[in-house]
Amino acid sequence: MNHETTNTATLPVRAGAAASAATHADPGRATAPRASRRQWIALAVLMLPVLLVSVDNTVLSFALPAIARDLGPTAAQQLWIIDAYPLVLAALLVAMGSAGDRFGRRRMLLIGSVGFALVSIGAAFAPTAEALIAARAALGFFGAMLMPSTLSLLRTVFADREQRRLAIAIWASGFAAGSALGPIVGGVLLEHFAWGSVFLLAVPVLVPLVVLVPLLIPESRDPAPGPIDAPSVLLSFAAMGLAVYGIKHLATEGLDVLGVLALAGGLALGAWFVRRQLRSETPMLDVRLFRQGSFGGGVLVNLLSVIALVGFLFFVSQHLQLIVGLSPVQAGLALTPGLVAMIVAGLSVVPISRRVHPRVLVPSAIALSAAGYLLIALTAGDGVAGVVIAFVLLGVGIGVAETVSNELILSSAPPAKAGAASAVSETAYELGAVLGTAVLGSILAAWYRTAIEVPSGLTAGQADASRETLAGAMTLAETLPGATGAELAASAAAAFSGGITVTAAIGVLLMVAAGIVAATTLNEPRGAASQ
Repeated sequence: MNHETTNTATLPVRAGAAASAATHADPGRATAPRASRRQWIALAVLMLPVLLVSVDNTVLSFALPAIARDLGPTAAQQLWIIDAYPLVLAALLVAMGSAGDRFGRRRMLLIGSVGFALVSIGAAFAPTAEALIAARAALGFFGAMLMPSTLSLLRTVFADREQRRLAIAIWASGFAAGSALGPIVGGVLLEHFAWGSVFLLAVPVLVPLVVLVPLLIPESRDPAPGPIDAPSVLLSFAAMGLAVYGIKHLATEGLDVLGVLALAGGLALGAWFVRRQLRSETPMLDVRLFRQGSFGGGVLVNLLSVIALVGFLFFVSQHLQLIVGLSPVQAGLALTPGLVAMIVAGLSVVPISRRVHPRVLVPSAIALSAAGYLLIALTAGDGVAGVVIAFVLLGVGIGVAETVSNELILSSAPPAKAGAASAVSETAYELGAVLGTAVLGSILAAWYRTAIEVPSGLTAGQADASRETLAGAMTLAETLPGATGAELAASAAAAFSGGITVTAAIGVLLMVAAGIVAATTLNEPRGAASQ
């Protein structure tokens, strides 16, 4: 991807980082024309895909119990239903950003919108778990076209520096707002409609975008783009796919040759990818940026934080609905305070970060997240109040950590490399979303399968369904005679709660590791204040 200073912001950053990106954007000239009402309407249109993708990241966890009851996926398939989308999206983000530079960002946005809407319709009516996984992967492909285009087009629409700074800050808030709206929107939809409604939501959101973007937004492309590096695209995709599959397999099936080979193959291809980028004059991903401590440390803090956040949402959403017995709307409302706390913390920390060193501020915030996971580990999620408090603590810590670390990521990179820095930040986020369910979700599934005690008298098929997933056991328990059904439900709930304790303890360790990384690597980059 070409990273000339006129085309650096080719990939988006999330709520904490994007507002900071505005301060590192190339200054607009004093004579740059100020935006009219037409440009601000264009901003509203460009926020539609941002809201959609961020809502989709949180809404699917709430639909998973209904999907499990309807399609009967295995434990591994449940994880792939969640993971397929962010895995493909992360693997293709930088490549699609490069394609937008070359072929036109508005064109890529329109192609991605049409494809995303059509595939969403297919996902809503998927007849099997395999079909839904394939649809989720296709959504990741078209989603990778959407996200790199929006921020780059904002830079084209808003020529005035101050207005562009405000526009990017508003655009960034779409991620946090979508995450907060996801549980509520998902809960309302699932309360009144089938699980496919969470996918059909994309259609009314993207249709206005397809109609209005050609009318409001001019085409934008890099006049001298670098070549598309097809081998690097394939290497990054294969490396992530093999590594995640290896982690999943080892967590669910135990140590065996297949899991070890898959993980080793993923790491080897990843090393090959890095070597290729280092030798390229126009790398698809500028890995040289990791040589700067604050850059690499910030990326790692983000990665660990997102793993912890996504893993928490994965098991808590099932716990609230299948064990506590909350409706989807009630479960969404229970988690909303934590999501709101994350937004408020991310915005409020900006003035504080000017006075408190990141080596102190970020570890202190992460300590709150560790306390949230510790509360879950000690109580196994008993009671809604404990879950709400734990998620507020987790959200505040992660909101602060991601805002500060993302700002450091962008400040550590030279202005001409701001696009590469944004690409790395967003890719780390999507990789964290994959590993959150792949690692924590797989460990929870393995514990549950080992700990559940199936009542006598069940058929082999019923016993296997009960051991496979919590949803399978609870669905079966509803059809069994009173005492047997109650015994199965109690055993499944106890096994899942035990898995939550173990998984939450690992979450504490992840947060401690993130705090150590932050305390040892996050420095104010020299010259950052002048950027």
